[in-house]
Amino acid sequence: MNEGKLIVVSGFSGVGKGTVIKKLMDKYPDDYTFSVSATTRAPREGEVNGREYFFISKPLFELMIRDNKLLEYTEYQGNYYGTPLEFTEKMLAAGKSVIFDIEVNGAMNISKTELPKVLIYILPPSVEELAKRLKGRKSETKEQIRGRMEAAVRESSYIPAYDVILVNDKVEETAEELRQLAIAGEQDDDTFNDLLDFAEDLKEELTAYLEAEK
Repeated sequence: MNEGKLIVVSGFSGVGKGTVIKKLMDKYPDDYTFSVSATTRAPREGEVNGREYFFISKPLFELMIRDNKLLEYTEYQGNYYGTPLEFTEKMLAAGKSVIFDIEVNGAMNISKTELPKVLIYILPPSVEELAKRLKGRKSETKEQIRGRMEAAVRESSYIPAYDVILVNDKVEETAEELRQLAIAGEQDDDTFNDLLDFAEDLKEELTAYLEAEK
């Protein structure tokens, strides 16, 4: 890309956003940099401070809020998540596109900025596949998994505010499609509307799945 922009990627927890982003950055390392967010949640197994996240204390995070050192921030399931502003501006000035893997509230906050951006929402191919991926992490309790699926139902209402919708069925294909649509900055109306309908179907299926799992 000749001009840097913010590539804001959201999706249901467990949809594979991180895997898609990693595939894209491995293939095109000179075009992108990953926005490393700060969070107050505990690291998962294999996560490294400064690589996946900056793992910091709640008091330090709240100090960053007061000092306006965050591009955006949100609270999700009892933890803060936010984007350091200085790093983002530095990368854009260097012509790099900055990829964000963030929740919908953070994405909506970024959408209000004047910085060049494209908002992309990633969906799973099915509710069954989403449940399989969440359970496959083996890092969360049954209650936490249910909480993430309930959050997915709530987040569905934000999807129409995005510029692009993708379905992560095959990671490599999704990564390439993400690259092309990020460059374009938009998706054709027919495809977008068809995927909005698919997202609504997923929401209904998720609601039924959660009811059956009670």
